[in-house]
Amino acid sequence: MDHVGFSGEEFRAFRDVPRGGPIHMLNLVKLRQHAEYPDGRTATGAEAYAAYGRETAHILKDLGGRIVWRGKMEAMLIGPQEGEDWDLCFIAEYPSVEAFVSMIKNPDYREAMVHRQAAVQTSRLIRMEPLDVGASFGG
Repeated sequence: MDHVGFSGEEFRAFRDVPRGGPIHMLNLVKLRQHAEYPDGRTATGAEAYAAYGRETAHILKDLGGRIVWRGKMEAMLIGPQEGEDWDLCFIAEYPSVEAFVSMIKNPDYREAMVHRQAAVQTSRLIRMEPLDVGASFGG
């Protein structure tokens, strides 16, 4: 199953996690080879996702968000060997859930989402609580 959006129920569960403070959002994105725009315009998935990034960068910055980590997937050691090869892997930090919600509701952001929806074949978006770095795998 491809995952490119969320339901109202999923969004409420995300928003209602009972913790204040900053959140990290782990983004794993697999792009389509050819973007699928509703109006039929042509672009690669990478070009469409880049347009999404350009049009939303100022929104992320204005609400106090930033990209705190980016990486390029090279190989899957543990996990499915097919279907989970990600083109983009990054963590975005938001000062609060409210900041993330305000981004989602921003009319300019919603307009730019056409590029993301056209670009993405499937994705994972995982809310995480930022923790201090430990000296071992367990903390």
